[in-house]
Amino acid sequence: MAFFKNLSIVLLLQFGLWQAAAASPSQANQSASLAPQWLAYDDSVFERARREKKLVLLDLEAVWCHWCHVMDHETYGDAEVQRTLNNGYLVVKVDQDKNPLLSGKYEDYGWPATIIFDSTGRELVKKRGYIPPLKMRAMLEGFLKDPTPLSENPAESADISTSEVVASNKEEAGYSQAIYQALLRKHKDGYDTKNGGWGFGQKFLDWDSVEYSMLMAAKESDQSFDKRAKQTLDAQLNLLDPAFGGVYQYSTHGDWKHPHFEKIMQMQAENMRIYALAAKVYKNPKYLAAAKSIAAYLQDFLQSQDGVFYTSQDADLVQGKHSADYFKQDRAGRLKLGQPIIDKHVYARENGWAITALANLYAASGDRAYLNLAGRALAGIEKSHSSQGGFSHEAISSKSASVKFYLSDNLAMARAYLALYAATGGRDYLTKACRLADFIDSHFRASAHQGYVNADNSAEASSVIKPVALLDDNVMLARFANLLYRYTAEARYQEMNHRCLSYLGSKEAVNKRQILTAGILLAVEESQSEPFHITVVGAKSDGNAAKLFSFAGQLPITYLRLEWFDKTEGPLPGASFELPELERAAAFICSGGTCSRPSFDQASLLKSFEKLKSSK
Repeated sequence: MAFFKNLSIVLLLQFGLWQAAAASPSQANQSASLAPQWLAYDDSVFERARREKKLVLLDLEAVWCHWCHVMDHETYGDAEVQRTLNNGYLVVKVDQDKNPLLSGKYEDYGWPATIIFDSTGRELVKKRGYIPPLKMRAMLEGFLKDPTPLSENPAESADISTSEVVASNKEEAGYSQAIYQALLRKHKDGYDTKNGGWGFGQKFLDWDSVEYSMLMAAKESDQSFDKRAKQTLDAQLNLLDPAFGGVYQYSTHGDWKHPHFEKIMQMQAENMRIYALAAKVYKNPKYLAAAKSIAAYLQDFLQSQDGVFYTSQDADLVQGKHSADYFKQDRAGRLKLGQPIIDKHVYARENGWAITALANLYAASGDRAYLNLAGRALAGIEKSHSSQGGFSHEAISSKSASVKFYLSDNLAMARAYLALYAATGGRDYLTKACRLADFIDSHFRASAHQGYVNADNSAEASSVIKPVALLDDNVMLARFANLLYRYTAEARYQEMNHRCLSYLGSKEAVNKRQILTAGILLAVEESQSEPFHITVVGAKSDGNAAKLFSFAGQLPITYLRLEWFDKTEGPLPGASFELPELERAAAFICSGGTCSRPSFDQASLLKSFEKLKSSK
C-alpha cells in the first residue's frame, strides 16, 4: 500500500515481452524435481535454518505483479538457481497483500522484493524488483561463501539535517515551522510543472498531494495550489480504463501515456475519494464522472456476491506477458479474450478503503446507490472479520488458532466509520469509530512518542521481524484522530494525534521522502486549525433536514465537520454550545464558539457559507 508513495518498483522494460522457453520432457521433469519447496513464513523457518545450517530467502510478491510472474518463471525456474537454493537455503514465498507485517517492513523494496537472512533472522541483503538468473546465482553463491551483511538502503537521500530535527523537537514535534517549511519545499520542488503530478518518473495521482493542494488553495490566496491540483487531476484521467472502468496503477516514461495495467484497491479507493472531493470543490462534472467510473468498476469486477470487495486485478491476461494489446480492446473485445486474474482474497483493510471512498462519493453526489454499496460491504466485513473489539486482516474461521491484528485494517475500518458518520449523521458510526480508535491505541502504540506500529505489539512480541512504525499509517492515523477529537472533544484522541505528529516530526519520518511529503503537511495543517463546522438541526425523519444535510455535504470544502442534531437522540457528542429548538429544520455554521443565523433552505445556507468563507 505505502509502496506506491516510494515508487520503488524496478521496471526492467528492456526485457520486452516474455516468452517461455521450449523445454523437452526430460528437461521439464528435471526442472520440476529441482523446483524450490516454498515455505510459509513464521518463526519456525529460522529454527529449521539453524538446525540445517542454511540461509533463508524471502520472496515477497504480489498477485497482480507482472515482474513477480516473470521472476517466478525465469529466475526461480532456472536449474542452477534451483540447485543453489536447494543446497543452501530455505525459501519462503509471501503474498505481500496477505501479510501487512512483512509488506510494511519491506515496502521500500518491491515488488518483487528479495531478502536473504542468516539463521538468526539477521538481514544479509535486501533487493528490489526483478533479479535475472545470472545475477541471482552469483548473489546466492556469494552469501553461502561469505554471509556478511551488505549495507543497502533504498530510501531517498536526506535533506533535513539532524540538527534541524533535534532543535525542532525541543518544541512539540510535528509542529515545528522549520520542519514544516522544509517539507513544503520538497513538496513544491517535486512538482512536474510540464506534465503535472509529483515526481518525474512514474506518474500517478498522489492523493495526499492533491488533497493538500485543495486545502491550501482554500486557505491561502496562492492560486498555484489550485493549478497543481487541477493539472494533476486532469492528467490522471488518462489512467482511467475506458472499457472496464477503474484506474491503472501508474504510467512510466515520465508521462501519463504508458500505463501499467494492474488495478489495486488502494489506488481505486483513493482515486475515487479524491475525485469525489474535487467534484465538490471545483464543481466539474468530469471529476464526479471519474469517481463514478471507479465505483462502477468495483461493483462490476471486484465485488463478491456478499457485497464485500476483493483485493486487486492482475496486469497480465497471460501471467508474465505484457498485455498492452489486450487493454487496447473495447469491453466486448476484452471479454472475448478473457480477464486478468482477480485476487479474491477479502481483507478488512481493502474494504475499509472502499467504504470510505464510497461514503465520500455518496456525500458528493447524493446518490444513495453508493451508500448502499458501502453498507453492504460494511455488514459483510463486520460479520466475517470482527473479533475482540478489532478487525482481523483475513476472515475469521472456526479453524483459526489465533487472530492477528494489524494497524492498517483497523485504521481503514475506523476511517470508514467516521466517513459514514460524516456522510449520514448516524450516531452508531461515530460510536464504532471511537471504539476502534481505543482498540488502536491499546494494541499498536509504540514506545515513547514514536507513533504507532503496524502490527499488534503483544501478538508479535516473539517475532523475528518486529512491528515497525510506518509513515503513511501515522499520517492517516494523525488525521483520523484529529477529526475524531473535533467531533467528540475527547482529549485522548487529541493525544493520539500528537503522538503520531511526534513520530512524523522525527528524523526518520521527515527524511523518508524527497517529494511526497504532503501527507505530513496535511496532518499538521489539520491539527492546527478547526474544520469548517456545519450543524443541521432537525429530526432524521424530516425531509427538509435531510435536504439541508445533503446540500451541506456537497459544499466546496475538504476539511469539514458536518453533524446532524436530532434532539430525540440526545446531545451531540462534543457539543460546546446549545442550538435553539426551532419549528422547522435549519442549518448553522459554527466557528470559535459562536454560530451563524439559521439557514432554512439551500440558498440561504449557500449564502451564509460564501459570506463566512470570504471573510476568512
